[in-house]
Order: sequence, then C-alpha cells, then structure tokens
Amino acid sequence: MSTLVNRIVYFTVRPAALAALACLALAACASHSTALHAANQQQAADANTQLGIQYMNQGDLNLAKLKLDRALEEDPGNANVHSARAMLFERMALPAKADEEFRTALKLAPHDPDVINNYAVYLCQNGRTDEGVKRFLEAAHNALYRTPQAAYTNAGVCLRAARRDDEARADFNAAVQVRPNYGEATYQLATLDFDHGQLTAARARIDTYIGTYDATADLLLLGVRVARKQCDGVAAQRFARRLQLDYPGSDQARALATLDRSTC
Repeated sequence: MSTLVNRIVYFTVRPAALAALACLALAACASHSTALHAANQQQAADANTQLGIQYMNQGDLNLAKLKLDRALEEDPGNANVHSARAMLFERMALPAKADEEFRTALKLAPHDPDVINNYAVYLCQNGRTDEGVKRFLEAAHNALYRTPQAAYTNAGVCLRAARRDDEARADFNAAVQVRPNYGEATYQLATLDFDHGQLTAARARIDTYIGTYDATADLLLLGVRVARKQCDGVAAQRFARRLQLDYPGSDQARALATLDRSTC
C-alpha cells in the first residue's frame, strides 16, 4: 500500500534578500510557519479524503478507512472529512457512528449545502423521511448550493420511497422550474405519470423534453415502455433505436431485451 507524501518546496534565498529577511520579527516568522503547516495539513487531508471516497466507491472499505483516518488526524476540524467518514460508517453498517460523524460535520459547517445534502441522503436511506426531506429543502434553499434542482429531486425520490407521491410531484416540479433541462426531474415526473396509468401525460413529458434538450438514457427507455403500453409500435422502435445509437452499452440499452414485448 502506498501513501501520499506531502511535497516540501525549498526556496533559495538570494544574498540581497538576506538582510531584509533578517529584519523580520521572530513572532511573525513563527506565525507564518504555523499558517504554512496548517495549510499543508489541510491540503493533505483533502487529498486523503478524496482517496478515501474513491476507495469507498470501489468497495475497498478497509483502505477507505485508512485514508479517512489519516485525513482526520491531519485536519480534525474539516467538515468534509467527517461527512466522508459518516458515509463510510454507513457502508460498514455502523449507523450510530455514521450519525455522530454527520452531526459533527454539521456543527463544523452548519450552512454547507453539500454536507447537508449528504446527511439528507443518509436520513432517507434509513427511513427518516421527514428529517431527510427537511434537510434536502434546506440545501435547495441555500444560495450557495450550485445544484438546487438535484436537492429538490432527491427530496422527491425520498418521498416516493415513502409512498407520498403527491408531495414528491411538487418537489420534482420545483426542480424543473429551477432547471427545465434537468432530465432526472423530468424522468421522475414521467415515471410518476406512468406508474399512475397517465400514459398520455407521461408521453407528452418525454416527447417535449427530448424535442428540446438532449435525451437521457432513462427517458428513452421509459419512452419505449410508455409507447408499448399505448400500442404505438412505431414510436417504441424509434425510442429504442435512439437509445441504442446514443447510449450503446448502457444499462438502459441492455434493459431493452428484458422489456415486455407483448403486443396490444
């Protein structure tokens, strides 16, 4: 196992500058040295946090924990480190530790929308729907959050999991209002229509979206399902062909083979 080593940059001081350097107060030098050390520690912690997340995504939880433990040693006051450790503990089926780490992250950065969003995901995945939705909306309303449409959509998905479809629809619509070209929110709305037997509405959403913006693989696959339910074989073939051409090798393209091919 290899570990990251902090790069130490050595500066060569020219003789003409030595006199000026000698005039610097010792306290100022000490302060500068402390600040430089803190900055280096923060950079190292950020690097190890990113590595920890990468290993976590690859399924290597042991190596992820080593990196995140190192990051914690380097910068214990870093909210992102605690947030990443919370996600790791969740993967390790240690909910008490995960919750503790998330709460620590929120204490350190109570207005950080990314930390709030991550905690909301954790809450929803653990059946704490109302708490999770509240956190998602908090992130969505945060002026610093770059993707409020994602937070609204996450809130809707959380509500759908709790079979609260009417509330979910409101959040999906909020996401579309913020970003009309956000395909995931449109897909979720069209799926809601489809699941409730509203085939005309679902088809209209799909056709309108892909006629204006780049089609997503999810929307094209859903388009196949909707068209087949409508007994529109020509449209189903058109959606399927575009999915295979635009997203070859995707999970959605492979899923075409498993769809019900019964005719009306």
